[in-house]
Amino acid sequence: MLRLEPRREPSRAMQVLTPVFAVVLTILAGLVLFAILGKDPFRAIWLIFFEPLTQTYALAELTVKATPLILIGAGLAMGFRAGVWNIGAEGQFVAGALAGGSVALALHETAGLWIMPLMCIAGMLGGMAWAAIPAFLRTRFNANEILTSLMLVYVAILLLSALVHGPLRDPEGLNFPESRLFSESMILPILIEGTRAHVGFILALLAIAVAWLFMERHLLGFQIKVQGQAPLAARFAGYSEKRIVWMCLLTSGALAGLAGTTEAAGPVGQLVPALPIGYGFTAIIVAFLGRLHPFGILLGGLLMALTYIGGEAAQIAMSLPSATTRVFQGMLLFFLLAMDVLVGSRVRWIPRTVHG
Repeated sequence: MLRLEPRREPSRAMQVLTPVFAVVLTILAGLVLFAILGKDPFRAIWLIFFEPLTQTYALAELTVKATPLILIGAGLAMGFRAGVWNIGAEGQFVAGALAGGSVALALHETAGLWIMPLMCIAGMLGGMAWAAIPAFLRTRFNANEILTSLMLVYVAILLLSALVHGPLRDPEGLNFPESRLFSESMILPILIEGTRAHVGFILALLAIAVAWLFMERHLLGFQIKVQGQAPLAARFAGYSEKRIVWMCLLTSGALAGLAGTTEAAGPVGQLVPALPIGYGFTAIIVAFLGRLHPFGILLGGLLMALTYIGGEAAQIAMSLPSATTRVFQGMLLFFLLAMDVLVGSRVRWIPRTVHG
């Protein structure tokens, strides 16, 4: 009989290297999967993981896809460190896009450099407001934030659909369910001419720097770590669990809302029902792939963005199923969690005893 036994002291080196091993195992599993599908496995892996790194346009697209993943992942990691499991960042992403996009639509005849900062602030407030619901339910009624935040995702998506079919629909859009296009003042400036890379990526890098300073150099960051690793010690030290829950959920909601605004005001340029494409859920993988560390999340966000871009390229070039990207992301999470289990525990074989 196999049994998992906790290790006395897990290897710190292995904890750092597990994401690398998980990526290698994902690539090996991908080779087997493509071979079973009757496709050239080496060409498929090249298209997904390597070819986008050789093209300027693909590298620019990498920043576009990575921006929301990095922003959302940085916020989620703070909560995960404290044992606050916000699984509904996708809903906060949508709420932020709605709030920021509503500002753009309300001021569509106005121009000025102040509009974009106002949209970003509105997006952050929208994400915070959506995250405040599970925060209130957790601290007031001890409701599980995993369930409440997750259920609110579907409420946010339905709210977006209802609004773009109704009050926010473009009056000149031939009855299509979409808002009017944002004006030039409400579109994020482009970083690289001829591409879609925008300044939202700069905001993501700033968020990573601020998250690192907060978690590693601020007292509240220390309290978050203690709350997650030793709740009894945190209570004994007088740390307020409710305060930490509110802070983590509101921060992650703000960053998810900012990500929604950058997506709506960046590559999309309007509000559409198809705006949420799973960034909030993929960012959970990004957070764990980065070991809940801000700079690790930066690398994890770029890697997951690579799977989006490479997966789309492989689908077109090799007629692969549309679920290819999701399969790779799921395998990556599976191997990452499996490696974490093996780092923290050892597998022992215990022979069955025969009772006579």
